[in-house]
Amino acid sequence: MNLLDRLLQHDAWTTRRLLGIAGSLPQEALDREFDIGRRTLRATLGHIIDNMEVWTDLMNEQPVRQREGDSVPDLTARLDRAAADLAELAHDIERRGAWDERWTDTLDDPPAEKTFGGAIAHVITHSMHHRAQALHMLRRLGVTDLPEGDVLSWENQR
Repeated sequence: MNLLDRLLQHDAWTTRRLLGIAGSLPQEALDREFDIGRRTLRATLGHIIDNMEVWTDLMNEQPVRQREGDSVPDLTARLDRAAADLAELAHDIERRGAWDERWTDTLDDPPAEKTFGGAIAHVITHSMHHRAQALHMLRRLGVTDLPEGDVLSWENQR
């Protein structure tokens, strides 16, 4: 397995694990406010998925998809689609050797050019950053036995 596949699969798997843990919590725990990230566990996990969807759509020069719900089952279904779409795009970029090719981010004001490689790396590292915030929230909610979320743990469990 190459590095790209490791990073993409770890990214989706780890977010899916956190969604699974979140799904076992009462609704009020998902919406408890914290002084970190997007303020709630639900919003932070949703933001990870929103980011995957938006950046993939922008790089594919497609209209940005509409959010389709924020329940844990909705977020999990959205993650499955977003991860598959992101992987398909990243593999196409890899096949074409287009990591350094530029595309225009039309949501920037003014629109700005970015590289495909930089954007893919951004999506993956952005997810990692917010998963760390979600793990912190889960700890503060009293959840124990949380995954570390690192690539080697993922690799050992797959």
